[in-house]
Amino acid sequence: MLLRLAADAVLLLHLLFIAFALLGGLLVLRWHWLAWLHLPAVIWAVTVEALQLVCPLTIVENDLRHAAGQAGYRTGFIEHYLLPIIYPAGLTPAIQLWLAAFVLSLNLLIYGLLLWRWRYNR
Repeated sequence: MLLRLAADAVLLLHLLFIAFALLGGLLVLRWHWLAWLHLPAVIWAVTVEALQLVCPLTIVENDLRHAAGQAGYRTGFIEHYLLPIIYPAGLTPAIQLWLAAFVLSLNLLIYGLLLWRWRYNR
């Protein structure tokens, strides 16, 4: 039971990381110091998608699930609702490159806006 809860917690952490890498720049517009956390997250997310690497959080989650005696994501709220977001069906290398480009483009736009505002207010 504890191993399954730990695996679910890792999955939730994974989802939060993805959301932060994608949209955390919006938080940086308000709290500039978050850039020190957000920029490395963006670099990591783009690298994992562009190079089609396996995220260490995926490995930890799968190890916990196997240790808990689970074969996969067949039951439970988290598996049913969150897994399709984090691991969509039909994910191809080309789609991963598009995702990486989207994350990078969105964040370049946000940080460009942040720099423009900073220069304009100076």
